[in-house]
Amino acid sequence: QVQLDESGGGLVQPGGSLRLSCVASGRTISTNAMGWFRQAPGKEREFVAVATWSGSIFYADAVKGRFTISRDNAKKTVYLQMNSLKPEDTAVYYCAAGKEFVWVGVTENDYDSWGQGTQVIVSS
Repeated sequence: QVQLDESGGGLVQPGGSLRLSCVASGRTISTNAMGWFRQAPGKEREFVAVATWSGSIFYADAVKGRFTISRDNAKKTVYLQMNSLKPEDTAVYYCAAGKEFVWVGVTENDYDSWGQGTQVIVSS
């Protein structure tokens, strides 16, 4: 497994932006799908975005057009740029590294390494 450390969360007004970062330590992540999930209060954790090792990118419908996932394998870092934030984006955001041989993962079962999460609050 790889250790993941998220940062960049905070309090932002509706319409604002935040950039989350996820730094991996231990083994390389260049051959893993890297995803972001989130969990809002009282709800189950849900898929947000994934960047595959081959460069393909997929988003949940709720964030499409507003969020951008990117990765820098040399820095072992994955980013989530979040624009036009809405109150319903309030959640703890988690970075995750995909299991071996998983190309694109949109469920929790596709991942075997998770960060501790970073809180995002969108409120006026």
